[in-house]
Amino acid sequence: MAVRKESLGSKCFDVFNIIFMVGMITITFYPILYVAFASMSDSNLLMAHSGLLIRPLGFNLKGYTEVFKNPMTLSGFGNTIFYVGVGTLINMFVTTLGAYALSRPQLWIKKYVNLGIVFTMFFSGGLIPLYILVKNIGIYDTRLSLLLPVAVNSWNYMVMRSSFAGFSKSIEEAAKIDGANDFQILFKIALPVFGSTLAVMVLFYSVGHWNSWFQASIFLRKRNLYPLQLYLREVLILSNTEAMSGSANTGDALAISETIKYSTVMISTIPILVAYPFLQKYFVNGVMVGAVKE
Repeated sequence: MAVRKESLGSKCFDVFNIIFMVGMITITFYPILYVAFASMSDSNLLMAHSGLLIRPLGFNLKGYTEVFKNPMTLSGFGNTIFYVGVGTLINMFVTTLGAYALSRPQLWIKKYVNLGIVFTMFFSGGLIPLYILVKNIGIYDTRLSLLLPVAVNSWNYMVMRSSFAGFSKSIEEAAKIDGANDFQILFKIALPVFGSTLAVMVLFYSVGHWNSWFQASIFLRKRNLYPLQLYLREVLILSNTEAMSGSANTGDALAISETIKYSTVMISTIPILVAYPFLQKYFVNGVMVGAVKE
């Protein structure tokens, strides 16, 4: 069997492609490494350092210790896990039912409902009407204020509806002949077929809840309901690290506060970094299902 010899242009392209991809990996991955190294560095050495950081400066985990000693950290973690878990369940339940129902060709009203949902992707009532609505229905300063107003994401709904629209009509008709109702067809036949799409939707919704802080800053006043990201905002933007470094003198507190900021970023980022690789294989398949029809 003859071996095909690569041309000079092909070899040059491969070399350039490798160099370019290594450069892109370095640009995107180094900021994470920098924060990780800074969070494990000695606070005084970190304050005196300038430029790139290629290793921890005097390995020290005091920043993590101070962060976990603060009760707000554990409270924020618990609240965020609750918002992610319960919020994602609500999102998936409502989005799945709505997308399946409005993907059925026999539903005559689907055209108008879909048009209304698409309209919300371009126009919204604004923050003040939403604030008034949340207060008037009695969920202001409660956990529900972070769950119910975002029960459905329009873009996620459109992706899932497109997937369900490609569901085989012959399989649906065969299931109905066998006596299955719409709920049985959805949960026992359709959902297993579109498992990759569901995985992507779960990831999108859960990451959205995990990173959410603005809605909590508007609707929550009780600090015991704060999610981790709102607490992180206080630490990073408002430099509110006195509660964790107050036992030290002024000079040490200033140095420790920098390590605390990096440690807080790592603590809030690690769960998402761990979850992404397990769901990465579903990305392209899940989003593209239903995009191309036969």
